[in-house]
Amino acid sequence: MTAEQIEYYLNGNRLDSSRSSTVFFRKRNPLEGIFIQAPDYMELKKKNFWRFVASSRLDAYRQSRDISLSRIFNGDEFTRLSATK
Repeated sequence: MTAEQIEYYLNGNRLDSSRSSTVFFRKRNPLEGIFIQAPDYMELKKKNFWRFVASSRLDAYRQSRDISLSRIFNGDEFTRLSATK
């Protein structure tokens, strides 16, 4: 997916810690979790990279807001995004 397609999805009020998304990839299993906006958000967005916290680490992230619990994914590997909540 392009950065514009992902940004359009995220602008639909999905870029907050209460709305979970499922990311479908070309070569891996789908992941459920949330997209986060870290201090490097704008720089990563320009390169089509996105910070994502998987649902398995979500409780720890919500308590600590530690961005090291997130992973950075290349948007080119996304095939589809969908809201789960």
